[in-house]
Amino acid sequence: MNEKIPMFHKGSVNEYFFKERCFITEWWNASEDDAVSVARVRVLPQVTTRLHRLRGIMERYIILEGQGLMEIDGGQPKVVAPGDVVLIPPGVPQRINNPGVSDLLFLAVCTPRFIPDAYEDMEEGWRQASCPARKIQFMSADVSET
Repeated sequence: MNEKIPMFHKGSVNEYFFKERCFITEWWNASEDDAVSVARVRVLPQVTTRLHRLRGIMERYIILEGQGLMEIDGGQPKVVAPGDVVLIPPGVPQRINNPGVSDLLFLAVCTPRFIPDAYEDMEEGWRQASCPARKIQFMSADVSET
């Protein structure tokens, strides 16, 4: 890591629409720090993001507001809510649906940092059989569930 990286960084307030069908605000994504990126993601009500995967990047979704249905590697969608964390290994197909009436907000934390060339859209021509099952971790803030 470059020693000249500031200890404090003012995140962007500029939100943009990404082809994945969601809105992104980059909080941290700098070439000087290849180790990690952090973005706030907003999914509108009744919207499902595009099926996609990130080549060579581990992604974590940290749910902040709303509820979602998270689908990973062709598996059954799982309900996610504020406080939940989803760990998505590199190269694993994923998408999230917002079945609610308000925005779904979460942080996307990527290691190494997100770069656009790693994004692979899988909406067209994706075959479930071509993607082997992988261990996916769901961590819930609700400790009463087992």
